[in-house]
Amino acid sequence: MALDGPREASTTISRVSIAPSLARRAWTMFEPIHAIVYFAPEAVDLYKAAGLRGGWMGYFASRSAPMGAVTAPVVIATFHSFRPSMVERAIPDAWEYSSPERALEARLAVADTVLRRLWGSLVESAEVAETAAAAMEVARNLRGDGRPIYLAHAALDVPDAPHLALWHACTLFREHRFDGHVAALTAHDIDGLEALVTAVASKPELEAPLMRSYRGWTEEEWEDAAQRLRRRGILDAGNALTDEGHAVRSSVEDMTDRLAGDVWDALDEWPRERLFDGMRRLAILLEGTGGIIYPNPIGVPRPV
Repeated sequence: MALDGPREASTTISRVSIAPSLARRAWTMFEPIHAIVYFAPEAVDLYKAAGLRGGWMGYFASRSAPMGAVTAPVVIATFHSFRPSMVERAIPDAWEYSSPERALEARLAVADTVLRRLWGSLVESAEVAETAAAAMEVARNLRGDGRPIYLAHAALDVPDAPHLALWHACTLFREHRFDGHVAALTAHDIDGLEALVTAVASKPELEAPLMRSYRGWTEEEWEDAAQRLRRRGILDAGNALTDEGHAVRSSVEDMTDRLAGDVWDALDEWPRERLFDGMRRLAILLEGTGGIIYPNPIGVPRPV
């Protein structure tokens, strides 16, 4: 049964303080659990053991592996915000050194190792088992149309261990939302680099040099993107968002939430909030040394 009462209203310009939607609240909880594999220091050695050379090859190979031994253009298109040459340094060479199967095994080993380190005895707890079962029940109701990364992950077997089943469910939520976010950006004629530039303009805690280097863009390419956005009236002369820019960013985020929101809107309040409480508690435990740091260059939010 769907929740009673009207949905929370959206606003055109995001500078107005409003309560986050259910989809946005959920994102702040499942995103850290999925994204811990990108912060885990254990990842480098485990990817190397699988034949992958370097952390970035491990990232591109392991995240794209559910789609098979795909080409660089597929990864460039679906991952959206990376400089093509950065992807091309890893793909398709990754499939010469390793395989999609080995890359997936390595990523699951990363998740297992880092979650055991940060969650400790909770890994074997009833709390994790209950949260994992509830999360997978919701994840099975996600719609896959137009979502290539999500659908590829949804075809994978669910791990037997509860803590890994929870990580898998959060990965499904994350890739489902990410595919929808790329669709929303595309619908608003915002390419991957422009998305980064507007993100930096909208969030003072994000640093342009870090965002550029993390995704391989040059300073000149960043400025070219900013110039395009200035011509469209999205950025002002100081590279801050204009009113139109705020409206575009707000519209993109609202569309992203709507595309991700069906499963959360359909839940009754009590089981939804119980699941949220479980994910929030576990996500908070991932912050700190050897775990997630805030702010970060991939936009992982603190749980709310």
